[in-house]
Amino acid sequence: MALFRKKKNYIPIRPAHKSPASEGPQVPDDMWAKCPSCKHILYRKDMGEEKICPNCGYNFRITAWERLALTVDEKSFSEWDTDLLTKDPLDFPGYVDKLEKIKVATKLNEAVLTGKATVKGQEIALAIMDSHFIMGSMGTVVGEKITRLFERAIELQLPVVIFTASGGARMQEGILSLMQMAKISAAVKRHSNAGLFYLTILTDPTTGGVTASFAMEGDVILAEPQALIGFAGRRVIEQTIRQELPEDFQKAEFLLEHGFVDQIVPRMALRQRIFELVQMHTAKGWGSHD
Repeated sequence: MALFRKKKNYIPIRPAHKSPASEGPQVPDDMWAKCPSCKHILYRKDMGEEKICPNCGYNFRITAWERLALTVDEKSFSEWDTDLLTKDPLDFPGYVDKLEKIKVATKLNEAVLTGKATVKGQEIALAIMDSHFIMGSMGTVVGEKITRLFERAIELQLPVVIFTASGGARMQEGILSLMQMAKISAAVKRHSNAGLFYLTILTDPTTGGVTASFAMEGDVILAEPQALIGFAGRRVIEQTIRQELPEDFQKAEFLLEHGFVDQIVPRMALRQRIFELVQMHTAKGWGSHD
């Protein structure tokens, strides 16, 4: 039939046998990004080092190392517990290989970076979670590193600042992952009993067991604009309560309105706000026991 003999009426985007020399200028990969909020296509250099959408102010997800560079004083960071290595307690298929690949890609040994640093001269114990490392999931080593952070902060009489970014507990470690919620919470309580300040900054996304434990236990809770914050997923909640949720449900702005977050702070202003809060709560006569 003529219908099936009809020639195709399209032109290929790139001829199959075109020589490399005649292809013209090549556009480097990763030059452009689409904003998840306003859907604009952005030239990455226009977002700056902070990686903020110039159109709507959306804060793109950044790595722990990028966050560190934006937050602390230059050359002030001293990393803790680099020797802690994740095991495979459940012999989960492919878990070890996945860990090795993600370690190379992120230059991290786990989903959280911990240590001591200064912010405008104010000394803090710092933890930064990285969503690029298995979605910032909380395994046994993540729990141990954050617990040790609080314990060392008590010894050194330091305030703790944590940037959260997580998909929740790590399924490859099962119940051992869930146990970290209680362990870290106990360490947070000991730190509080010592009269020390704890600041959490919720970034996109902060969900699951992290939200249900130490992310919401700070003395002051900040969040970045439009960050996704919650426990269960939106679809799970809607199916459970059989109701349609508001469009902005689980966004930082919604949580601020309902009293779960103290303040939303744009990324460019976070360094100054951390300094102000730490200075206020560590001033002699405020939180000091001297």
